[in-house]
Amino acid sequence: MTETTSGRAHLIAGGFPPGSSAGHDHDHARLRLLGLLAERDIPASVANDFADIEKWLPVSGLLITYVAGPYPNAAQCGALRSWMEAGGHWLGLHGTSGGRAERVEGVRNRRTVKTEHHALLGSYFLTHPPLCRFRVDVRDTDHPVTQGLGVSFEVEDEPYFIELQDPGSTRILLTADYGPGAVSPTIGTLYASDTSLQADGKTRVLGYTRDVGRGGVTYFALGHCHNPASRAGRPSDSTDMTPATLRGPWETDAFMALLRNAIAWRMS
Repeated sequence: MTETTSGRAHLIAGGFPPGSSAGHDHDHARLRLLGLLAERDIPASVANDFADIEKWLPVSGLLITYVAGPYPNAAQCGALRSWMEAGGHWLGLHGTSGGRAERVEGVRNRRTVKTEHHALLGSYFLTHPPLCRFRVDVRDTDHPVTQGLGVSFEVEDEPYFIELQDPGSTRILLTADYGPGAVSPTIGTLYASDTSLQADGKTRVLGYTRDVGRGGVTYFALGHCHNPASRAGRPSDSTDMTPATLRGPWETDAFMALLRNAIAWRMS
């Protein structure tokens, strides 16, 4: 693939199976992301999954993904890697670190299946405790993506547990210590141990960047949003106080600044 110099972006936002919200308001995220691209007059193409990615990568300098279920297969990962090595940049958000999930006998929850795209993205989603408000610590205040954020900010979001795939090649930007109340029954059942914990046994990575050839990946675990339609069909739980509509990070200045910074960094 020739060197990527395009000023275009390609946005993938959608759930699985096709047409499903998979618990997220993809329309809201899609509109907000397109709005951020429009602020910089960046033309964009849009898709719901990775099916036609090999058509759009060669004419795009930036790929943004906000997905809950869709993930690139081996061939599409090969195209993604070649594109990044030539200078393309992948901005992955929230459920991008997930993907295919498998049933485990005797357990209600499903386990994320580790595939080629996790190695390329640089992280693998394990689980998350219930949505809550927590502090995000800006680990690297010198990076262009974190400019203007200060040393920390608060957000209401799903507290993601992600396992870094190649820590040595990863520049950590954001971390969080969710505290002792952030526990998940899937650790020890679906997953033998909590491999999202850093060496101090308390913090977890929520944002990073890593080089891939002349391009690379930036990933933020933040980004949950839902509406009543995306939560339809959930089992009834009288103790669940989650609001029917939640925008969380999308109404947080720091998260929007992160997105603006990440787009500007790779498209300027």
